[in-house]
Order: sequence, then structure tokens, then C-alpha cells
Amino acid sequence: MNTLPERDGDVIVGVDTHADVHVAAALDAVGRLLATTSVPTTPAGYTQLVTWAGALGSIRSVGVEGTGAWGAGLARFLTGKGHAVIEVDRPDRRNRRRRGKSDTVDAEAAARAVLSGQAVGQPKAQHGHVEMIRALRVARRSAMKARTSAMNQLHGLVVRAPEALRAELRSLSSRQLVERAGALRPGELTTVEAATKMALREVARRHQVLSAEITRLQDAIGPLVAATAPNLLALHGVGPETAAILLVTAGDNPERLRSDATFAHLCGVAPVEASSGRTTRHRLNRSGDRQANHALWRIVIVRMKSHQPTRAYVERRTAEGLSKREIIRCLKRYVAREVYRHLVTHHQPPTLAAQAA
Repeated sequence: MNTLPERDGDVIVGVDTHADVHVAAALDAVGRLLATTSVPTTPAGYTQLVTWAGALGSIRSVGVEGTGAWGAGLARFLTGKGHAVIEVDRPDRRNRRRRGKSDTVDAEAAARAVLSGQAVGQPKAQHGHVEMIRALRVARRSAMKARTSAMNQLHGLVVRAPEALRAELRSLSSRQLVERAGALRPGELTTVEAATKMALREVARRHQVLSAEITRLQDAIGPLVAATAPNLLALHGVGPETAAILLVTAGDNPERLRSDATFAHLCGVAPVEASSGRTTRHRLNRSGDRQANHALWRIVIVRMKSHQPTRAYVERRTAEGLSKREIIRCLKRYVAREVYRHLVTHHQPPTLAAQAA
């Protein structure tokens, strides 16, 4: 631990988070480095961190890097203790090249980002029903990825199968292939055909197991989404999966997003100003949550086909000379504004009665 004499007044703490150890740096109100320390990533370590910082002064705020990963536990602990937690991005690469890289340097950079006002974001709350949806979606996405891989393997095995087996299976649809392959009886493994049959059967049964897992997870996610944000589901083009993605993007505390522009930037649908000199223009924002961006795209595509006001808007903007891609970008921004309004106004956690039901 590296320490300087204690000083009275406000203290700003920055934390560089890791799997087993968190490194913290404390600054006073004018940016002087007061002390650094490291603590284990356990409740006892979090308590040690708060006690250490409190001995240096009144804790104004704590900047935590990686509140959605290694810093999740610390962020929850600090929030529960009533401390203001600020989400901090990883240090700027230019500063890293100039100052070097170490845990204490990164912790100090986190504290300075909070002190300067560069970091102001409030981390997502991770104790409500949206966090439950997020966890279930993680399992569902991995199962869907594995199921797609299994189907690709099935088709690959059929392509390389002996001719008799290949002729039997090549014309089947994917669903029929899974059913037929899952019922194969390879017999004694003395030929290439028998070995291929066994491989097809095992992969097909894996596909069936994954399909059942996906169904169970979807059945668990649907009621949670409906109970958490029923008004979001009432929007045209918003289904349970799309709503779940948007809820997870906003978090259990959507009020942390100060405006619809903030939510649009988070989803990567807000144009970024790129003006210079006499040129005034905006460019496409390619950052943000790409899953949320895709969810907004899906809503727009559905509305372009079946929502009369959207169809009228497309016709008008097309007549003005905009391309389909440009129109979709505009519509995604409009949908983000509408979704934000429902997220902030109507987002309600399920009641105990709803959970019991």
C-alpha cells in the first residue's frame, strides 16, 4: 500500500477491477493523489476498501471500471451502502502509451475521470427482474448457438455419408433430418456407414436436447418480460424477444438514462456530428449495444410492412429522395425515442402476487 498523509474533505475513489484483486486510488477534491490500496474481491475486501477510503475523508463518489464484469460485485456492495457509483470506461489508449500501464495507474485514471466529469454514467442495477431476464437470455443464446452448430454438423455428415445413407437423408428438411437421424440404429461399428449413423444419431439427439432447453428458457423469459414491461410489448412490432433485449440494454434502473438521446446513443442509432469548417454533417454511429440496435431494426422492418403510419412515412421520405437505408436509420431513431418513453414511464417490476402466480 502506498499512502500519503490523511487529508480532510471529499475523497474520490477510482477502482481498477480484476478477478481476484481490486486496486483502488483515492484523490482529494483538487486531484491530489492521497493513497492507493488493493483488496480481495470478497465482501470482507469491499468492506476494507470502504473503511480505507473513509479514513481519508468523506467519500464523494467511486468510479468503478467494469461494473458489468469483474466490478459487478463491488458496484452492488457500494450501492447497497449508499455510495455514489460511477461507471468508468477503460483508460484512453493515448494516455496509456504516455504514462504506461499498471493497476494503480488505471485506478488513478478512473478516479480522475470521475473528478473531471468525463465519467458520469450510472451503472446498471443488477438486483431486479431485468437481471433475471439477462441471465436467462445468456443461457438461451448459448443454447441456440450450440443448436445451430449441431445442425451444421448434421448437414456436413450427410454430405460425406456413404451413398446409400446420403440418398436416404439428403432430401429431408432440417426438422425431418433431426427426427430421422435421432432414430437411427447403427448396429455394430464395423463399417463407415455404421459409424456415420452413430455420429448422426448423437448429434441429432444433442439438437433435440438443446431445442428442449431453449423452449424451457423461452417459457421462463416470456412471463418475466410481460410482467416487467407490459406496455412495451403493446407497441407495434415489439415481441417478447425484442422487448427482452431492450429491457436488458436499459437495465433494472432505466431512469439512469437521462434522455431519449442517451438511450439512442446507447443503442447506436443516434447520428454523430462530424462537422468541420464550412461543412456541417453527421455520420453513422457504429458504436453502442449492437443487440439493441438489431432489435430496433427488427421493429422498423415489421412496421414498414404492417404499420400504416410507418408506411406513409416511408412513401413521403422516398419521394424526398432518401434511400431505404437512410429511411431505416431515421425510423430507428424515432423508435428509440418511443421505446425510451415506455421504458422510463411504464417499467415496473413484478409484484409479489405476480411472482407467486
